[in-house]
Amino acid sequence: MTTDHLTAAAESWAKFTLEEQLGNIGSEVSRAIRAADDPEYYWGAVSRALELFFLTIADPRWRNRLKEIVRVKELFCAAALGSDEFKTTLKDLDTYFTYFALVARASRK
Repeated sequence: MTTDHLTAAAESWAKFTLEEQLGNIGSEVSRAIRAADDPEYYWGAVSRALELFFLTIADPRWRNRLKEIVRVKELFCAAALGSDEFKTTLKDLDTYFTYFALVARASRK
């Protein structure tokens, strides 16, 4: 992502609630799972998820949740690389993020 694109994305990303941000990260996790047999698509989804993590971590509204967000990013990176260090899979993380997406969707109604 270029600096200009990242700045533009940050402006719109800042309008989302934490639940919406994490739900969107979860969408990329789901895409990565579905693309397990397509390296180009898989790494594209992983890269997009990391960009969204970066924007969420940089959002000053979530300072009180920063430890959790950084930790789940660490779990995501390990799972995306196939590590079993934390005994967490992308499927586990997909379940974690799904709850945020459901809350975000319910809040919009």
